[in-house]
Amino acid sequence: MQRASTLFSDQQKKQVAQAVAQAEAATSAEIVPVVAAASGRYDRAEDIVGLWLGLLALIVMYEILPSPAAEPGSWGGPPAWLKLVLLALAVVAGFIAGALIAMRVGCLRRLFAPRREMADEVLRQAQHVFFDSRVHHTAGRTGVLIYVSLFERMAAVVADQAVLEKLGQPALAELRDRLIESLKTQPTADALCAAIAAAGQRLAGVLPRQADDVNELSDALVTID
Repeated sequence: MQRASTLFSDQQKKQVAQAVAQAEAATSAEIVPVVAAASGRYDRAEDIVGLWLGLLALIVMYEILPSPAAEPGSWGGPPAWLKLVLLALAVVAGFIAGALIAMRVGCLRRLFAPRREMADEVLRQAQHVFFDSRVHHTAGRTGVLIYVSLFERMAAVVADQAVLEKLGQPALAELRDRLIESLKTQPTADALCAAIAAAGQRLAGVLPRQADDVNELSDALVTID
């Protein structure tokens, strides 16, 4: 799984920080870009992969094991209970192997994780970061979090009360959707910079920068592994 901390070069981090500074030069809002490696654990997806591999192991073992009854007139075949034990062991081994593989292969785990669950986890984690990073503690309640989660390939935009009142949730959803489209075709740093610039333009119209505005939050890109 891609680590967020190793995704960006020093130049790209500087590029994102400069985009934040330029966007905030025209608005009183505080924009915080965050990139996380993943937002959820998705144990259920690992269990599903394990179940499928366990079923496959059961079928394979059933086909390769000899029949309990040997040739007619012979007593050399394995006992029936041994075949049952081996089949059970194959299921358990297949389940464990599948879960371990899914744990390490992100694309496989993502394949079996419901998109609704991933969307919920991304939004939940974005809201957690919003509060944990004190984005909601700005004096004018003008914090905006632009959040990208690499594993889920999803994004969220979370804003404080003043931004919601002035800009509205539909505008934030539009910014999120534009960011997602950019991420499909552009490097993450470029897509983030474009989203930050777009957010700054929208925010400048409803929350223009005042003469006494103070930069309350760092402009630096936040990465979470």
